[in-house]
Amino acid sequence: MEMTTGVESGVCFVRVSGRLDALTAPDFDRQFAPAAAGGKAFVIDLTGLEYISSAGLRSMLVAAKLVKAGSGSLCLFGLAPAVKEVFRISGFHTILTLRETEAEALRALP
Repeated sequence: MEMTTGVESGVCFVRVSGRLDALTAPDFDRQFAPAAAGGKAFVIDLTGLEYISSAGLRSMLVAAKLVKAGSGSLCLFGLAPAVKEVFRISGFHTILTLRETEAEALRALP
């Protein structure tokens, strides 16, 4: 798993690629926590994510809770069909805000 973060126009962009699973989810959690403390609007770009496990889903949920605790908002976009299916089967598509494109994700932020 590779993760990069950056801020553009007041929005914190988090880009995740590779695999988000039991081995890599703790790294995501450690890297995301400081970013969550410093911003209000988050967009997570998953266009490079090839695979997500239940541990990765948990990390996404923890990220959303951290952002919400800081009165922020979060939207994920660019889910590959296999990743999107995992979100659908798990019901996470009803818990987290998912969009197809970056533009749609930015419009979904309050």
